Amino acid sequence: MAKINISDNIFAFVPITTQTILGSHVQGKANFMALGWLTRINFKPPMLAICVNKGNRSCDGILENKQFSINVPSKDMVAVTDYTGLVSARKTDKSGLFEVFYGQLEAAPLIRECPVNVECRVVESVELPTNYCFIGEMVGVHADEEALTDGAPDPDKVKPFVLSMPDNRFWALGECVGKAWQEGKGLKQD
Repeated sequence: MAKINISDNIFAFVPITTQTILGSHVQGKANFMALGWLTRINFKPPMLAICVNKGNRSCDGILENKQFSINVPSKDMVAVTDYTGLVSARKTDKSGLFEVFYGQLEAAPLIRECPVNVECRVVESVELPTNYCFIGEMVGVHADEEALTDGAPDPDKVKPFVLSMPDNRFWALGECVGKAWQEGKGLKQD
């Protein structure tokens, strides 16, 4: 099978990430934005990185407060998740969209309707040409009890969805196809 150069389509499936809702404080109020650009980057302490466009009010709020939240919506929240990315905090107050609660961080609003929530304290900000990359230490993780199996979030119960680019579509998570750090053991040659 031939490989075709798709460099003009640089974001095609590189990578597909869980769609989330970013929480931040903007001018003292909770604000939310659809966020698909994030990744885990460190195990201990647990850290993740997010990228936010410099023109977004969420970016301003994170730069000011050095805190943010990652809220993982379930697939029944596609419309409201998309809405948070369609309207700007410059014109629309999004603080009333969700039932908000707080954990340890007072400028990292968490969404009660989302089955999983993560509080992050910014440890580094990297200015890029169009975005800021924020590295956040995860200081608190919250989950709905009914979304857990053996104390950990269960994808079948959380029902997250992913964002594909450049077609800009949301996809529900599919079936489990194997167990990491197990499936390849049969291929190892000692």
